[in-house]
Amino acid sequence: MLQPLSFDRFVAPARLRPQVWRLFVGMAVLIVVYLGWMALMGAGAMSVAIWLEGESRLDIVGLGATPMSLVALLFTFTGMALGAFAAVRLIHHRSIATLFGPRALLWRDFGAGFGIFMALSVPGVLYFLLFVDLGRGVAWTVWLAWLPVALIGLLIQTGAEEVVFRGYLQQQLAARFLSRWVWMVLPSVLFGLVHYAPDEMGGAVWMVVFVTGFFGLLLADLTARSGSLGMAWGLHFANNLLAMFLFTTGEALDGLALYRLPFGPKDTEVMTVMLGLDVAGMVLVWAMCRWWLRAR
Repeated sequence: MLQPLSFDRFVAPARLRPQVWRLFVGMAVLIVVYLGWMALMGAGAMSVAIWLEGESRLDIVGLGATPMSLVALLFTFTGMALGAFAAVRLIHHRSIATLFGPRALLWRDFGAGFGIFMALSVPGVLYFLLFVDLGRGVAWTVWLAWLPVALIGLLIQTGAEEVVFRGYLQQQLAARFLSRWVWMVLPSVLFGLVHYAPDEMGGAVWMVVFVTGFFGLLLADLTARSGSLGMAWGLHFANNLLAMFLFTTGEALDGLALYRLPFGPKDTEVMTVMLGLDVAGMVLVWAMCRWWLRAR
């Protein structure tokens, strides 16, 4: 199947050095840089946590259970982005900017994706606020104080994942293989698998992996249709904004959530219904984004 013209232009820089061995070496470089950055950030976060809160609170650092630990976790994704940048420069000898697509498209599509997701999320947000027995999270004063730096961290976290899965991997695979099963489905499967967290998700873990991978597949399609990371990044940013800073289940990454839902990932029956609704909402958002791309 032929690739959309916009995606063909997006992939073109990767075709200069499309060898599969370069992709494997590039991924190794990415992982080494990422782990090195995480080690540095982790050591710093642990030191600060011990100094401010005592050794007895160290168990919450890795879960993002406080504003400081959540922000620190978000900033660890800087290493993921830096790893992808190092891979394209050192192994593929192309510009870092080629991972993102044309700048004008990037930011226009980011705004469109973010706006569409947030607009379609309004009914769900109102339903939770008005009809669900929500628990209180952090105080508004704490939330507002941490929000600016947390939003920067969220922009880094979502941007890093998009650079790796819809940028580097999708581009390099599409430069070498024509099949969508390779350049669109494979990165989406990997995207789902890296969110495998059985300790936090319990019996719902594989449902979460599937839904996350499905979300990645929709983002991969929108990247192919738009020719930049902008729309996928905007959707990802909006999704995580609501999931981390507004409503959480209280299992992890809840250090800056305003509200806690009365169920958790280990409530399998409830999660099955909620994840089904998530999938339906994702498809609606994807359809609206496809419509917007056709109309632009």
